[in-house]
Amino acid sequence: MLLFTSTAGVCKENVPERKTPPFHFDLWFCLTLQNWILDFGRPIAMIVLPLEWFPLNKPSAGDYFHMAYNVITPFLMLKLTERTPRPVPRTAVHLCIVTFVMGASIHLVGDSINHRLILSGYQLHLSVRENPIIKDLKPASLIDSFELLYYYDEHLGHLMWYIPFFIILLIYFSGCFSTSEDQKKIPVSGWLLLGPSSLYYWYLVTEGQITALFLLTFLAMSAMMIFQRRKGLGPDSNGSFLFYSFSITVLLVSLWVAYLWNDPVLRNKYPGLFYVPEPWSYYTLHIRKSH
Repeated sequence: MLLFTSTAGVCKENVPERKTPPFHFDLWFCLTLQNWILDFGRPIAMIVLPLEWFPLNKPSAGDYFHMAYNVITPFLMLKLTERTPRPVPRTAVHLCIVTFVMGASIHLVGDSINHRLILSGYQLHLSVRENPIIKDLKPASLIDSFELLYYYDEHLGHLMWYIPFFIILLIYFSGCFSTSEDQKKIPVSGWLLLGPSSLYYWYLVTEGQITALFLLTFLAMSAMMIFQRRKGLGPDSNGSFLFYSFSITVLLVSLWVAYLWNDPVLRNKYPGLFYVPEPWSYYTLHIRKSH
């Protein structure tokens, strides 16, 4: 009995990696597809679909998209962490998932009202107090309420949504290191998915105003790669796919900032350390206004 126990312990130490499919194309494809449809497509659906179908006092098509996103995304991310070849801290993942759902739900309410304001003439490239439909509201305390709504939508909701989102991706990335050369090769399907995935992360970073959080995650991933290489480990196909997606996203965000570098109106709205205009602010300022 003692011999059996000892042998089992040795075997367990010699096999630290779990048997998983080399590249999780099914999960990456589903995650990218639902991100484009349910997140990027959400405001488009609210604008394109006839207003008669979704009265302003009822949930819009975009709201239903957001509800579906709040359920499907955490489920797919849980499935991703379950497939890492090396174990990851489950408690941390579960806490991040709970926070993610709460933050995304806060954002759902704020964003829903925000898009109804857009249909009434609200201009995203202006601050709350500078908007024509809000600045003359009486009593003036109503403006404070709209600023609180903006805070829940653009600040608290985004932080509680995106911080756990990137922590989960970082935890997942930490479990995607291997010594096997066969597991490090990205298949053709992965390379084809790299463009849509990177473009979505560009939208997420710019529209979510999370440049600093994204760059910190990217730097942490880079440091993790350097540390693991010293131990003779390299990212497998899934880790490489995620790292390359982030690398291309850095390039896309840089090109976006360079393109709008001298825009005086957007410069006035985004005065902070990181000047990264939101795509929908650009839309209301330059595209919607021209039509």
